[in-house]
Amino acid sequence: MSQSTGASAAASPAVSPGTPRARDMGAAQETAARPARSEGRMRISRHALGPMLMIAGIVVVAVGALVFWLQGGRYVAIDDAYVHAAKEALSTDVSGIVAAVPVKDGDHVAQGQVLVRLVPNHFRVAMAAAEANLRQTELTLQAMRRDYARMLSDADAKAAQVRSDQANFDRFAKLVKSGGITRAEYDDARFKLAADQAAEQALRLQAEVQLAKLGGSLTLPIHEVPAYQEAAARLEQTRLDDGDSIIRAPFPGVLTNVESTQKGMYLTAGTAAFGIVSTRDIWIEAEPKETELTWVKPGDPVQVSVDTYPGRVWRGVVESIAPNSGSEFSILPAQNTSGNWVKVVQRIPVRIRIFRKPGDPVLRAGMSVEATIDTGHVRHLSDLF
Repeated sequence: MSQSTGASAAASPAVSPGTPRARDMGAAQETAARPARSEGRMRISRHALGPMLMIAGIVVVAVGALVFWLQGGRYVAIDDAYVHAAKEALSTDVSGIVAAVPVKDGDHVAQGQVLVRLVPNHFRVAMAAAEANLRQTELTLQAMRRDYARMLSDADAKAAQVRSDQANFDRFAKLVKSGGITRAEYDDARFKLAADQAAEQALRLQAEVQLAKLGGSLTLPIHEVPAYQEAAARLEQTRLDDGDSIIRAPFPGVLTNVESTQKGMYLTAGTAAFGIVSTRDIWIEAEPKETELTWVKPGDPVQVSVDTYPGRVWRGVVESIAPNSGSEFSILPAQNTSGNWVKVVQRIPVRIRIFRKPGDPVLRAGMSVEATIDTGHVRHLSDLF
């Protein structure tokens, strides 16, 4: 045991603190201790970094969300909008046989251009008959004026007869008392006076009826008498029928389904011949949710892109906002009084007027459109509270 201790002491001689060897050993021990201290600090830093990053992330998300919210609410994006155009199913107010169809499907036509003609023969015959009836009515009214004068003359003649009958009756009334005439002669005079008085009254009533047919006055111009105006209206109706036998374009547009109307077919009044779609009156109709219309108002600018023309943008403006939702005029509107009612966000039709320029691509009715409305609204922090 003592030998081992002695050997160890001999193997590890004492080192003096001030010697160079002692300094080297101290430096070595200090160098060995540094990694341990650095590793400890790193552990502490890692434990603190996680919560700090979490807090920083929450702050960044909150600030980003706040900035996004403040900048949001100004634009309303609508992806269920469509191109609409004025369109009409062309028809006539009269029935007839088609004489000519001088257009074909897809033609661009100007306003007033002739599209269909009906055979005009029976319209022209009806017009000639109405013209003759108007002239006959004028002659009849002139004859009625002369007949009215005759009726007055007859009434005056009958009035003279009544005065004669009255004089005879007065004489007979005196004579019958004295026995100068018989009672039968007296009664005959009395009955004759009454009959002539009734006849005079009837003649004057006939004259009044005749005057009423003449418009109540002999000085009234013929063309202002109701009977003449009725005949003139019939003539005008035949002229309208003749004009309606020709279908003209109500506005500039493109024709469609023209082949359904052919020469020689019978076209019934009110039956659609073919259609026309306007190339001038075109607009966008969108149906955003009611919750998206908070700040939308007529006059707001709109950017419009059509699916058919990617990358092409049109400018527009909100022309009007419907006063009702789309379901108000549906066949089965919502019944809120029912027990199983479920609230559904309604859609409100918005009409957008689009500004087109020469050379722009053709917009056809029914094309899908995406519209972005700039409401100009700016949110504030006070809106949160």
